[in-house]
Amino acid sequence: MTWNDLTQNWAESYRALCKEFPGLEPSAMPFLKADQDRFESYLAATHEMSLKEAQDAFDAFLERSAGMMHTA
Repeated sequence: MTWNDLTQNWAESYRALCKEFPGLEPSAMPFLKADQDRFESYLAATHEMSLKEAQDAFDAFLERSAGMMHTA
């Protein structure tokens, strides 16, 4: 799954993101969903990760989500 895939169905993707990253704030999402780099920086700040850790965690989330799409 890519960032573009994720943002195409933001409501469903956001629910999955919240399960994976419980510190996300709904009020920040309209601003963040337009920019992957900004989202990853926000993820790092809200989940006590370095930017690299947040990028790696988000990449892993996208890979798992792509696998779920292929098996559904």
